[in-house]
Amino acid sequence: MRNFVSMKVDYIVVGTGIAGICFCELLSAQGKSFVVLDNGSQKSSAVAGGLYNPVVLKRFTSVWKSDEQLALALPFYQQLEEKLSVKLDYKIPVYRKFASLEEQNNWFLACDKPLLSKWLSPKVIKNSNAAIDAPFGFGEVLDTGRIDVKTLVDTYQQKLKEEDLFIEEGFDYDLLINNPDSIRYKEIQAKHIVFSEGFGIKENTFFNFLPLVPAKGELLIIHAPELKINYVLKAGVFLIPLDNDHYIVGATYEWKDLTNKTSDKARTELLSKLKKLIDCPFEVVNQVAGVRPTVKDRRPLVGQHPQFKNLYVLNGLGTRGVMIGPYVAKQLYDFIEYQTPLEDDIDIKRFQDLMA
Repeated sequence: MRNFVSMKVDYIVVGTGIAGICFCELLSAQGKSFVVLDNGSQKSSAVAGGLYNPVVLKRFTSVWKSDEQLALALPFYQQLEEKLSVKLDYKIPVYRKFASLEEQNNWFLACDKPLLSKWLSPKVIKNSNAAIDAPFGFGEVLDTGRIDVKTLVDTYQQKLKEEDLFIEEGFDYDLLINNPDSIRYKEIQAKHIVFSEGFGIKENTFFNFLPLVPAKGELLIIHAPELKINYVLKAGVFLIPLDNDHYIVGATYEWKDLTNKTSDKARTELLSKLKKLIDCPFEVVNQVAGVRPTVKDRRPLVGQHPQFKNLYVLNGLGTRGVMIGPYVAKQLYDFIEYQTPLEDDIDIKRFQDLMA
């Protein structure tokens, strides 16, 4: 593991969640030198179901920029699989349980919308699983899957350590020195620094003015040998198959308790919803919690500090981080290296009135 010794790099990246990893991979591909700092305090990846799904299933609407996001994300994770020698991308359909005939009809209407027709199957899938209560059947979302976020983060951090690019330490903002054409942090000199700390941005004295809304989430892992489903089921909660008859059940949203500790309240909520969905024996084998970096307008926080031009932020990926991460990382990289304007929807300049 690299210590703070005198070094000169193109970039310092703070944080190795999905956003940080996406940006580091761009740097690596373009031959840019970098070093990463992370103290492991941010646990949002622990509660990431990792689904890439281009449809908002609560309202049957299209996810923002879904085509563009998936066009970048799927090759990105394939390349990472090859680089890290691990399996990350699990192709799996997403089924939306219909609660009524009215929901079926709304699904059929959505199937005819130009932005949704390629993603939604117009057929109602009848339920044949005795362990699931779904008399009105399911609608299927096409070309969906799950990224194993925990494996991604663990193996990527290990790769960085092996390449001596990882400093396992918290960032001390008071020690950052800004010069006109570079920055210095302890003994590291860099052209640019990118902050991708997730919820940790609240402690960042340079970017804590941004309106990030932390949302704690909790998941359960259950063992249900009789359930036997090979699709993701959305019905109040997500039910995501893992190996050996294990399933992820999630997720909760909490805005007051922003610790990484699991709670009885979340466990009770998830179990209550799960028992309405399945009727078979199961055992809870794990419960995890983490704080997601979300934004009120549901768009990421990307851009340049208004005063210190070598400081950048890449944050606020929210609940769809695996889809949007590669897309916004490329936006930021092109902005820094080629002065390509950021899209207005993600540029932090949209919060101009909050900037110091």
